[in-house]
Parts: sequence; C-alpha cells; structure tokens
Amino acid sequence: MRILIILPNWLGDAIMATPAIELLAQAYPQAKFTFLGSYVSIEALKHHPLCKKAIIDTTKQAPNRWLATYNLAKNLGEFSLAITFRNQIHSSLLLRLTGTVVCIARQSWHSRFLLSHTPNIKTNQHLVQQYAKLAMSNQHNFTNKIPPLQLYIKAKQFSKPTLGINAGATYGSAKRWYPERFAQVAHEYAKEYDILIFGGPNEVAMAQEIENNLKALGTQNYQNLAGKTNIEELCAHIGACSLFVTNDSGPMHVAAAYQVPTVSIFGPTRYKETSQWKNEKSRIVRHEMECSPCMKRECPLGHHNCMKEIQAEEVIEAIEKF
Repeated sequence: MRILIILPNWLGDAIMATPAIELLAQAYPQAKFTFLGSYVSIEALKHHPLCKKAIIDTTKQAPNRWLATYNLAKNLGEFSLAITFRNQIHSSLLLRLTGTVVCIARQSWHSRFLLSHTPNIKTNQHLVQQYAKLAMSNQHNFTNKIPPLQLYIKAKQFSKPTLGINAGATYGSAKRWYPERFAQVAHEYAKEYDILIFGGPNEVAMAQEIENNLKALGTQNYQNLAGKTNIEELCAHIGACSLFVTNDSGPMHVAAAYQVPTVSIFGPTRYKETSQWKNEKSRIVRHEMECSPCMKRECPLGHHNCMKEIQAEEVIEAIEKF
C-alpha cells in the first residue's frame, strides 16, 4: 500500500506531524510512505522505517509552479492514500493530479473543490492534535490516543552533562529572546554543564554574540555549532543534551522528540498550540500581555515587551524546578 504524505514546510511543524504519521503507520502497517516536503522537513523525517521515497519539493522555485506541480504529480503516480499537512492550493492540486482517489486535506475552498476528504479541523487545540485528527479523518475507530513526537535519528552521546542553547527562531525576530540573557543562563550552569550553542546559517551572528558574552563572563567550556550542522547532525546533538534552553522554534520540538528537559521562552506565539508535545520535562517561561499572542514576525508595536520583560533569573528559576 503506497501512501503519499506532503509534510509541513517548517522543521517544528514537520516534527509535530510525526505523531500523525505514527498513527498512519499503525492504521496501515503494510504501508510504504512517500514523503514530499521542504529540505528541512525531508532531512528530519526521511529516516522513518516505512519511508521508501523522500522527495524535496522544488516546485516553488520553478518558472511556472502550476506546470511543475502537474509534472511532479504525473511522475509520482497514483497512491492508495494521499494526505497533505499543508493548507495550500498547490498541495491540493498535486494530490488531485496524482489520480489518487482517497485524498485528505484540511478543509478550504480549494481542497473541498479538488479532494475527497476535507475535514473541518478546529484550530483551538495543539497543532499535534490537529494533524492527528486530519490523518485519522477517514478512520472510524480513532480513539484520540496520540503518541509522542518521534524522530528516527540516533542521538549522540556526550561524556559530560551538556546544556544546549538555541537563541534562534526562523519565523522572525519577534520570537527571539536576547543573546546576552541566554549567555547569562548558560554561565550560571557552566560549572555543571558543557555548553553547546545552536543556530542555523542565518543565526551565526546571534550565536557569536552569545559566545562573546560568555567570554566576557569568563566561561570557556562552550562550543558554537551555529551554521555548522546539517539537520541530521542538529537533531543528533540536541538529542544528546541533558538540558535545553530555547525560543519557540524547530529545535525546541527536536528536544521534545528526545524527551530532553527543556525550558522554552514564549512571546508572540500561541503556546497552547505549539508548546512541546508530551514532554513531561518541559517548562514554559512567558508573560501574559494584552498584545500577545500577536503571531507577527516582528513586534508591530515596536517595544517587544513580551520578550524584553523576561529576565534571565526567571529562566534560571524554571530550570531549578527540574
């Protein structure tokens, strides 16, 4: 049984879709998955034991995306079941053009017009729950028992307890706490933990700022990995951490998949929708504000108080609760 799964674009969203994928694996144990997605989502999820083909979706970069979508669909061919976790017209069209009869997508004007199964999934619940209910929308015996996040990348092993610091957040600056405060937290635990600084290729300068602050505080037992790891290496390193301090970001969900004790700093985003899923060792630090969650990439009011008012001492206090 061939199943086509169009993954979410963002790393964190792709990882939050893994419980839904596990539910599909349970419902169809003989299935062979074809994953289609962005580079980051494919690199994170292609190791699934039922994944027989993993394809990076490059149609957005094509001169004519409509034509590229048509060609991709014809190359993919027909499946027993197809599902998209994206709420996007090109994804709905791709499923339709494969000739697959049973196609699942969240309800929208284009999915209702093009596809067979388009459930109306309520958004006032965790994104993991939304994805799971979408995947199980044609299963009458679904009991709402949703498994934890799952990655099939083996974690590294460190010889000493290690504190991971992730100051980045790809979505935008509004989600980012401040490098000097991350450095304060890391310095507080430098005697007990080695420090790993994480960050993507666009977050090298921010990681360097954390490094500079650590140097100024006299901390030397750190390693700056920003811009130096691919997705598989990123997951393997985070999975080996003894403690993780992070913004709301993809790496936060990586840590949850490995059940790493984590303190997550939330500002403009909906923490009830995107917090760590089923990580009992998770703590959230946030301030309730009239203007949040605004869900903006940059603070629309210019003050960034949802993050600015969170002090390093609050994060340290949250760590101490472990």
